[in-house]
Amino acid sequence: MMSFVEWARGAGAMSVVVFIVLYAVATVFMVPGTLLTLGAGFVYGPVWGTALVSPASVLGASLAFWLARSVARPWISGRVEGDARFANIDRAVGAEGLKVVFLLRLSPVFPFTFLNYALGLTAVSFRKYVLASWLGMLPATFLYVYLGSLVPSVAELASGAPSESSGLERVLLWVGLAATVTVTIYLTRLAKKALDQTLPVDNAAAGTAR
Repeated sequence: MMSFVEWARGAGAMSVVVFIVLYAVATVFMVPGTLLTLGAGFVYGPVWGTALVSPASVLGASLAFWLARSVARPWISGRVEGDARFANIDRAVGAEGLKVVFLLRLSPVFPFTFLNYALGLTAVSFRKYVLASWLGMLPATFLYVYLGSLVPSVAELASGAPSESSGLERVLLWVGLAATVTVTIYLTRLAKKALDQTLPVDNAAAGTAR
């Protein structure tokens, strides 16, 4: 991962193509994209990093969705069989697909990588799935990209060790980070509350499963 980040810093436009492909493949194989998202912030900054990670994550999520509706369907069906959370989600998506998928992306009821496949078993249309996923994943994407942009070196990206900077720079960076985290947490809580209202069936069982 760190070798790729070092290479990407000097590879120009080629690194963008490679990053998108790598991110999409990682998503399909259910590899968490946290490090890649942080790396995008480090290499490209918060704005361009978000502009890169967002379509890359949607591409990977779309490929997983398509696989769940084709060759991977039997395996995914076996994984969610008997899961009260998925049963609730399946019913809710059938009624309000766009809204429910959007809320699920904001609130981690299911792990992100597996949710891509699980939603492929529901009745939501591909168009609504892509739109809701893109919008719902944006807050968390920006948060992690922003975190990555705060790290000044590859070594510190790998180790998490802080670096020296001016007092003003540090204040501005941490104020921005605090604001981003606060908004993300607020949206997540709103989404959870809305999901609890949208998925009324077997809520007690779903809560136990969590």
